[in-house]
Amino acid sequence: MRQVVCKTSDVNPGEMQEARFGELPIVLCRTLEGKFYAFSNRCLHQGASLADGMLCGAPVPTDTPGEYRYEREGQILRCPWHGREFDVVNGGQMLADPARCLPRFQIEIEDDRVVVVR
Repeated sequence: MRQVVCKTSDVNPGEMQEARFGELPIVLCRTLEGKFYAFSNRCLHQGASLADGMLCGAPVPTDTPGEYRYEREGQILRCPWHGREFDVVNGGQMLADPARCLPRFQIEIEDDRVVVVR
């Protein structure tokens, strides 16, 4: 199945948008580098709409105990209900439990259209 879900200009870098792929609710994420990703729009934890959350970064530990550095801006999808975080660039992997991933969809860009494929 292939479906155009929006134009590339509809989602600015670092933002996301809710869409439908057939009957399925999905969330389109566009990293600051401009690459698109698509996932199920339901959090694995309690089913919140991830499109109501935010794209952000995540703290990464440094060599100094108790100190963290903020990295990966625009690559982490944070659930609006309980803050579960998913790595957009690495297959929707949950940061707190890397064995769990959001269902994802393949994206193709055709001219200025964003096409979801499954």
